[in-house]
Amino acid sequence: MKQLFTRILGIDVTFTTKVEDFIKHSGAKITYTKQPLQNEFFIRSNDLLFEQGINDISINMGTWEGIPCFFNAGERSTIPYDIFSASFYLLSRYEEYLPHVKDMHGRFPPTESIAYKNGFLRSPVVDLWAFKLLEKLKERFPGLEYKQRSFSYTSIIDVTTSHCFAHRGFVRSVAGLLLDLGSFKLKRVFNRIGVWFNPKNDPYNNYSYLIDLHKKLKVKSMFFFQFASYSTYDKNLSPNNNRFRFLIKSIADYSTVALAASYSSFSDIGLLKLEKKKLASVVNREINHSRMRYNRVDIPVTYRNLVAAEFTDDYTMGYTHEIGFRAGTCSPFYFYDVNLEVQQPIRVHPFSIHDYAFTNFKKESEILDEIQLIFLDVKRVQGNFITIFSNELIGSTSKVDWKKLYESVITKYNV
Repeated sequence: MKQLFTRILGIDVTFTTKVEDFIKHSGAKITYTKQPLQNEFFIRSNDLLFEQGINDISINMGTWEGIPCFFNAGERSTIPYDIFSASFYLLSRYEEYLPHVKDMHGRFPPTESIAYKNGFLRSPVVDLWAFKLLEKLKERFPGLEYKQRSFSYTSIIDVTTSHCFAHRGFVRSVAGLLLDLGSFKLKRVFNRIGVWFNPKNDPYNNYSYLIDLHKKLKVKSMFFFQFASYSTYDKNLSPNNNRFRFLIKSIADYSTVALAASYSSFSDIGLLKLEKKKLASVVNREINHSRMRYNRVDIPVTYRNLVAAEFTDDYTMGYTHEIGFRAGTCSPFYFYDVNLEVQQPIRVHPFSIHDYAFTNFKKESEILDEIQLIFLDVKRVQGNFITIFSNELIGSTSKVDWKKLYESVITKYNV
């Protein structure tokens, strides 16, 4: 209720279970029960919000004036669906508690989601429902007071490999050279050797360009740095590398620096705390924001771990290879732990665009068309538009000019 009314619609709301208090209230009011009291604004409740624990729930999809919706409320309800239960189902990631087959990295596959299966993954339906509810409330209560929110754009740069060839140490550099030679990647061999003589030419070293671009366009940006020891899936520079530490410190002067938690820290709270502490010591300020490697989220354990490590905000809620809204919303929300029946003190910032979702595209124009559709829906509800680009792709060479694409995105959508 607080998410829909207060955080999305800007309406102050109070609750009562006493009929006499409800009847004597003279302002706007709603009953959320099985039966209406009189002829008031009534939304027939689904059983979901009154249950304990996790149950296998049958979901039948429908539409509410063109918007996909579920949990039909029947004819007597003022609106046709229980959008509070539906919103809770999506925001709590209820379906991720249910049995499902995880992918190779232990992630919930987007194809398993109700949103993907029913074609609304690319719509922030929770926000759309909220604004439809606002329309109906204004019809019934013309004097209803609410605060209009404003659209915001945040550009996230994921730095899990800060440099392609430079500053990687003698052993790793030689091993990389031998691997390239063995694979007959001669162009990569020449590029590698060239960077050894001039580290500034490293293809991933676009930080000055990015900072200058963000300053020029007044873009709100965040740089998530992996600050972990080398492992199978963690291949950034060593946290002890002075050049790497200087890079992070210099970026922190112009942008928010946050932690891209390592693959190894996924189930290791001690390591997660250590990475956070080490990064904080470099920038000389608290690190409160997190992202998990490969967008790995194990509901609800991951968020319990992040709370234990004293993170306040997380930016992992989304899919790597599918664009859209994993939790059905473009608004930040507090994670609700269904097993514990408690709201955890961590705010989840869902992203809708990840650059790796477009790696099979051949034309920049096709990618921009896809992003445009997402942007228009977010703009429609004055939500938070968050994109994630990696310095690896921005610095890579392929059929798509990723640097040019990134510049087009932040120029067009930072409005």
